[in-house]
Amino acid sequence: MATKSLRRPATKRTAPSASIEALLAPWTGKHGGLPRFDAIKTEDFKTALLEAIDLKRKEIWAITHQKTLPTFKNTIEALEDSGRHLGRAWQIFSIYTNVLSNDAIQAIDTEMSPILAAAGDELLLDEALFHRIKAVWLKRHSSGLNAEQIRLTESLYENFMRNGAELDAEQKGHLKAVNEKLANLYTKFSQNLLADESGQYLVLDSEDQLAGLPESLRDAAAAAAEERGLKGKWIISNGRSFMDPFLTFSARRELREKAFKMFVSRGDNGDANDNNSVITQILQLRAESAKILGFESYAHWRLAGNMAQHPDAAMELMLKLWKSAVSRAHEEVADMQKLADGESKDGAKITIEPWDYRYYAEKVRQARYDIDQNLVKEYLQLDNLRDAMFWAAKKVHGITMVKLEGIPVVHPDVTVYEVRKGRKRVGTFYFDPYAREGKRSGAWMEQHRTQERFRKRITPVISNQCNFVKGKPGEPVLISWDDATTLFHEFGHALHGLMSNVTYPSLAGTNVKRDWVELPSQLNERWIMTSELLKKFALHYKTGEPISDELVAKIEKAGNFNMGFDRVEFLASGLYDMKIHLAATPDKPIDAGAFERATMAELGCPKEIVMRHRPTQFGHIFGGDGYSAGYYCYLWADAIVADAAEAFEEAGFYDPATCKRLHDTIISVGDSVAPEQAYRNFRGRDIDAQALMRSLGFDDKVV
Repeated sequence: MATKSLRRPATKRTAPSASIEALLAPWTGKHGGLPRFDAIKTEDFKTALLEAIDLKRKEIWAITHQKTLPTFKNTIEALEDSGRHLGRAWQIFSIYTNVLSNDAIQAIDTEMSPILAAAGDELLLDEALFHRIKAVWLKRHSSGLNAEQIRLTESLYENFMRNGAELDAEQKGHLKAVNEKLANLYTKFSQNLLADESGQYLVLDSEDQLAGLPESLRDAAAAAAEERGLKGKWIISNGRSFMDPFLTFSARRELREKAFKMFVSRGDNGDANDNNSVITQILQLRAESAKILGFESYAHWRLAGNMAQHPDAAMELMLKLWKSAVSRAHEEVADMQKLADGESKDGAKITIEPWDYRYYAEKVRQARYDIDQNLVKEYLQLDNLRDAMFWAAKKVHGITMVKLEGIPVVHPDVTVYEVRKGRKRVGTFYFDPYAREGKRSGAWMEQHRTQERFRKRITPVISNQCNFVKGKPGEPVLISWDDATTLFHEFGHALHGLMSNVTYPSLAGTNVKRDWVELPSQLNERWIMTSELLKKFALHYKTGEPISDELVAKIEKAGNFNMGFDRVEFLASGLYDMKIHLAATPDKPIDAGAFERATMAELGCPKEIVMRHRPTQFGHIFGGDGYSAGYYCYLWADAIVADAAEAFEEAGFYDPATCKRLHDTIISVGDSVAPEQAYRNFRGRDIDAQALMRSLGFDDKVV
């Protein structure tokens, strides 16, 4: 039977505008070439993306219609070199959708998402292309390929196989239709969530409603109100960067309740932005795609491509910790209830509710450890901590961050750094720290251009996005210890991309298995706690005095405080994610809220804690397929990190030999080495699973 390929693409290309050329053309000029944000016009995104899709079709057509037999060079390397126009245009468009979204961007996103999904399926389901890939794969061990070339061949073959390359024509058509519908739903979910985060907020009208709030939060709330034309009032925005500190420090219980309910109801208000029906459709379609691909469930399909391999392995790890986490949470609630009982007045008893947890936990922390988060915060200036993570990266990885001026950026808040090792440029880093209208909540890393040395040496372009709240102009931005940890976490992802040293872009940087990708980021969090770093960069924002040994000791002693809440909040989300994807079928709709209630009851989740991400705002799993049936990955990486960190605890976190081994065996290799082997190369053995229990301070005997 003759093999089938993509339809013949259009070959005539009209002269592009400067904006379209900026989206499609290779990035050239100084610093290895950087995106031309100054030349881009929003209205050109659609045209550029469509043209890029056609250019990729032309490249794939050339591969599949060769008369020569398939070889690594004319098939695998040719495929690796294809689609660069589309990669550049899509990366820039994704920046806009994530950090500068507006009605025009959302309209383009809604229209283009299914088109881009269809283009992806065209590639993965191209019979002629897969025929050539398989031919190279069959001879991979006998055709003189090196280890990285074999790894790339196997990775491509497995990816095509998992995504339906051997389905028949009818099945492929069915799968394409399902994936296009999913792309539309992911976009709708994300836009609904952004609408509730941007459009809902708590207005505070008087000084007495600010009781308990630190000055930095008051200033940020006043600035947020002024931006919305409400000068003289205060606004608590509906994102985590505002909500967590408000729920921690507000002395007004009725306002905490109001804010909490607004926050956990994002996407769940029965209005135009409601995500419940969107989730139902996503689950059915995912189950349908898994069925087409021959898997028992979507979770089974998803994990087959991860380290965990099977849902049972992920469930076992999460349930292993669940009992200990719940037990610890009940102890925490009991401690908080004692304080609340002492505050009850006129016979009106305060019973701890979810909107009380952070508030009373902070009171317990202060009483037990004599440590005040607001006091700690006075030593955590954002600019200093940015410099601290750069300093640690130099000590650990030998790199220097050099600030660049005059580089086009997507927003004035963004700063740009050239990353150098000695005199050699190894990459470029964009830092976008502040919350703003049109920027999705949370913190993340983006890999705009991966490292490679395939056709020529190309250095990576990486960015970190955060949502820290600005204070008064000219005053330092103070952040919490948790936010500082997040800062280091995301920079760990950035380092993974920046330090990459492989040949092929598909194997570079963070292009690794999902439950391995969190290892570098979570390990990088450990450097924030080193005394060398704190003494140098944790300086009081008024006096400039370094943080005292006494306060550092208190922070260390309180390191596992509130771990019950932290673990239950996370595990409830991870278990829900896995259970609902195991339960989903193509023909039986699932009510996301009802499933949440049933799952929490089945698990015995403490009533005082809700999922860290309730279903209608769970962008990790419903805003795309990045972490779908994969939220467990953070815990999986925790288990690896706990063991890896012990290597540094034994040798010293800045020990040159251990740092070099980390760089050489894990950070720089991307996916050119299988994760299990990479870890053995670093540690000299397999993972010690008990390291996680030691790290969390849980007694594994009660599990």
